[in-house]
Amino acid sequence: MALLYRSTRGSSSNAIPASEAILKGLSPDGGLYVPTEIPKIDFNLAELTTFSYQELAFRILKLFYTDFSEIELRNCIEKAYGSNFDISTIAPLSFHDNTGYLELFHGPTIAFKDIALQLLPHLMTVAAKKNNSQKDIVILTATSGDTGKAAMEGFADVDGTKIIVFYPQNGVSFIQEQQMLTQKGKNTFVFAVDGNFDIAQTNVKKLLNDPELASELSSHGYQFSSANSINIGRLFPQVVYYFYAYAQMIQQKRISTGTAINFSVPTGNFGNILAGYYAKKMGLPINKLLCASNKNNVLTDFFNEGVYDKNRPFYVTSSPSMDILVSSNLERLLFYINNESSKDTLQLMTQLNEKGKYIISEEIRTSLNDFFAAYADENQTAAEIFRIYNLDGTVIDPHTAVASYVAKLYSEEQADSTPTIVVSTASPYKFPQSVLIGLHDSSAFEPGFPALQALKKISNLAFPNAITQLLNTKYIRTKKIISPVEMKKNVKNLLMK
Repeated sequence: MALLYRSTRGSSSNAIPASEAILKGLSPDGGLYVPTEIPKIDFNLAELTTFSYQELAFRILKLFYTDFSEIELRNCIEKAYGSNFDISTIAPLSFHDNTGYLELFHGPTIAFKDIALQLLPHLMTVAAKKNNSQKDIVILTATSGDTGKAAMEGFADVDGTKIIVFYPQNGVSFIQEQQMLTQKGKNTFVFAVDGNFDIAQTNVKKLLNDPELASELSSHGYQFSSANSINIGRLFPQVVYYFYAYAQMIQQKRISTGTAINFSVPTGNFGNILAGYYAKKMGLPINKLLCASNKNNVLTDFFNEGVYDKNRPFYVTSSPSMDILVSSNLERLLFYINNESSKDTLQLMTQLNEKGKYIISEEIRTSLNDFFAAYADENQTAAEIFRIYNLDGTVIDPHTAVASYVAKLYSEEQADSTPTIVVSTASPYKFPQSVLIGLHDSSAFEPGFPALQALKKISNLAFPNAITQLLNTKYIRTKKIISPVEMKKNVKNLLMK
């Protein structure tokens, strides 16, 4: 049975197939695409341990992308998950202090975004053919650090595509920036924006929904799409690793089939934890989804007080991928907790756009029981890095440390002994200086690449391929810094020469 996609702000009568939603990225009315119903898994949980990552990806994604044939979908998955990952299991589960850590950083850019962004270009290429698109696809995306490099890596030199990335100047780590500036590919472009991530993301959304610009691009043979998790081609591949983590818990005899578990997720744009929400609705036994924020704790206040207020100071932290005050994917959750009312969802998003704030009712708040929310400040993040290292010599990145801290806080505050998995979203080598600060190592204050060598020495952890390539590359782009108002002009200059 075909599963269609509607906008969170529009009528279900305008629903479209998955391939079309993947191509568009964002609905023309500004809303996000959601499935007309959330599918249930069609296999038994006991079967999970028999599936490879690739087989599980097929079993999950065929439920969401129903207009893709089995051959098309399996080919996409086979191309996405292979030797480009440095471990055959793709997303292994390790244990520290009796807590599981789901390692999502074994892909080519050593961040969790690889899981979806190695797949998205293949999905999009097939989707373009299915919809008889004769236009080149222009991927327009804002990044808080990891999406940019992962998207550029995934789309580099893919026929019929171009990708333009905007990242906040002074808002990403040194390694994150170097990864983007050394990315090869004639179809890849990157700009630093003089502002924070929210400013970059807001302007990208405006460009994606600019009908005049879309018309101009169309006349030059282009159409826009997105690589952010607002795109269903990015979002649903992330559902897979929640099921895969559960399978590993069973395999390692940490739980029996059917036991409910918790996931603690470092959360910025809300896509990663939303994938966990979908997994639960599909039938995965999840007790609580722990929404872990850094000092930019707008989501903590939303879940605990029912108030979403972006009118607050913006902090640049050691976990830059979470330095976000407007979490785009939260709109999808609002849609669900408001009984799938596009009218109510639009009203809340209009309030956010016009006043920077909205409040949900006490009745609606009761629909948020799937979640627990807390945050870690900079000192608590650093202390958690130190705590885990002292346990068994393991080094974790700041985003993982935030989720690890919140997992421990939740267990202690709620006296909950439910088995818990921390979603580990990046290699510590992405943020060597922040990790070294947590480990009280003086090398943290050395700028640039020396911090990598210092972290390698203290951790005895071999450089992943991504870091080796970065250290050995002789190619680097000229850094281009633009103001937010110049984003549209630069897009037009690139595409309409």
